[in-house]
Amino acid sequence: MDNTQAAATIALAEVLDLKAATALAGELLAARGGDVSLDGSAVQRLGGQCLQVIMSAHATWNKEGASLQIINPSHDFIESLELLGVDPAGYCAKEAHL
Repeated sequence: MDNTQAAATIALAEVLDLKAATALAGELLAARGGDVSLDGSAVQRLGGQCLQVIMSAHATWNKEGASLQIINPSHDFIESLELLGVDPAGYCAKEAHL
């Protein structure tokens, strides 16, 4: 029996604010147990609540031995992380950094 499976990909919304936090948390809970890629290509604004959801999920995935990473982060997404005091290198796929 083959236990390998492709990582689930969740497309992040353009605006990750308080209203988006509940939906994002639900999508992450549904994907729990396997590797997950968060596609940040459409993100225009990242708020603290969604950042908390992402950081909590990242810690949970790491604790459970799975991978959760941000792929294709938009310029606005990277800028928002930095503005909120978060090093993008800790969350974004290595190929996202030039």
